[in-house]
Amino acid sequence: MTLEVSLIDSALRNWRSNVDRAGKLFGNLSKEQLLQAVSPGKNRLIYLWGHLTAFNDALIPLLGFGPRIHPELDLMFVSNPDRTVPTILLREDLKIIWQETSEILWTGFSRLSVTDWLQKHGAVSEEDFLREPHRNRFTVLLGRTAHIAYHLGQAKLWERVVNVEHELKADLRYA
Repeated sequence: MTLEVSLIDSALRNWRSNVDRAGKLFGNLSKEQLLQAVSPGKNRLIYLWGHLTAFNDALIPLLGFGPRIHPELDLMFVSNPDRTVPTILLREDLKIIWQETSEILWTGFSRLSVTDWLQKHGAVSEEDFLREPHRNRFTVLLGRTAHIAYHLGQAKLWERVVNVEHELKADLRYA
């Protein structure tokens, strides 16, 4: 295995791990839990999940895997802040779209060679890419993996706070 193949394999494993962890965390939350804010005045969990789902959907054309399948997600989860759009998708819909976009991306990732990973992504011109060859598919993968990890960390923080609150309530009952 070459160094390049090893690096790409590591990045893909990291992406897959974060996607699986996020899907499991958000997918196992109830509707009521998803409507809770990460912390007071911050985004709700459903917004974080929708936001990540919209960004994964936007990766499809960015990496050359085809057109977006759910561009309507941007209005609900990217271009507008949480709680400003009257209608957002339900838990069940987001779960299906999360799985769907994840499968499309994973299939596309598995078809790329080392050379393909180092090609420009869809949002950079040929001229800009010649000046900035780091604007390639691989760096998009790294950036989007970090993006998922960041929001997954926010959700895990919520989970930790909820667990502490439950422990405090239990302690007070027995005090």
